[in-house]
Amino acid sequence: MAEVVLRKVEKQYPNGFKAVHGIDLDIKDGEFMVFVGPSGCAKSTTLRMIAGLEEITGGEVYIGEKVVNDLPPKDRGIAMVFQNYALYPHMTVYENMAFGLRMAKVPKEEIDKRVREAAEKLEITELLDRKPKEMSGGQRQRVAVGRAIVRKPDVFLFDEPLSNLDAKLRVSMRVRITQLHKQLKEEGQNATMIYVTHDQVEAMTMGDRICVLNYGKIMQVDTPLNLYNFPANKFVAGFIGSPAMNLVEGELLGENGNIYVTLDGGIKLLLPNNKAEKVKDFVGKKVWFGIRPENIGNNMTNPGEAERKAEGKINIVEQMGNEEFIYFSIGKNQYTSRIPVEKSSGVTFGDKETFYFDMDKAHIFDFENEKNISL
Repeated sequence: MAEVVLRKVEKQYPNGFKAVHGIDLDIKDGEFMVFVGPSGCAKSTTLRMIAGLEEITGGEVYIGEKVVNDLPPKDRGIAMVFQNYALYPHMTVYENMAFGLRMAKVPKEEIDKRVREAAEKLEITELLDRKPKEMSGGQRQRVAVGRAIVRKPDVFLFDEPLSNLDAKLRVSMRVRITQLHKQLKEEGQNATMIYVTHDQVEAMTMGDRICVLNYGKIMQVDTPLNLYNFPANKFVAGFIGSPAMNLVEGELLGENGNIYVTLDGGIKLLLPNNKAEKVKDFVGKKVWFGIRPENIGNNMTNPGEAERKAEGKINIVEQMGNEEFIYFSIGKNQYTSRIPVEKSSGVTFGDKETFYFDMDKAHIFDFENEKNISL
């Protein structure tokens, strides 16, 4: 079993700065868990505490039901892949991948078998006799992953492994690591993976579950789709998704048995009954209104949407090939609409356009604690 459990884990530095605030997290055996968040949110610090590279100042870390707080990294059953590859420049690929096994006094025949199996999985067999300086960044990163695989660890730890690669290579390596996780599971090997990234697209496409962190606290842990569709708070709503969710200040208004969101610029948007019921105690109060760009359209499909429309002034139109992002202003607020190219109305800078808000997909957040009150 290779589950990883964090119980009230804290990290405080000698100067008194508290980087991690009592994290509780259960990572299942064989799960691909992604830590994501902005710079300084303590995602790498948390990973390094699991690895034993950073001292834990409070709480317990369990790997496979065993407390590992006081164990050195080599005894924790982990293998780590770093951002900078950390390959020995004077060794060949084969020697780099075999080095840890040699130190562990694994028999020579077993070392050769493991290295060649890992090289085949990662399609780097033809590189085994090369040295790191003779390879591209993507090839070096595959070698670093291969070095982790041969150790057959209980847990793989990845610390922003793709951040040094160009955009196209990042996509192909992302797919390769995801495939590797599924392949190892199919072969019955331990395949618990914890992956740190600041790139929420990487997080959304790779993780079985995602742990969103901010200022050393867990904001939400859930599947990618649940994070996207049901954000627990304003931070998660704004961080997950590209382009980002539209988030503006508003107020809830009760009128004729209905509840409306009023926004700057004279917008008054009708909430559907199911959402109105959940937010009725907040009528008359300030709230945060959130809606994703793809839920703001430029043509009305249902006459009932008449109370969910507003006219905006176009600022920028970005052509993305199969879709366009329209940035428009209403009052002091700027919004983004994401529209399929076949529904484009051809608007340009300075034009006026009527936009329709799909209020069934809207979110309302408490203005003070920023929790989602519309779920």
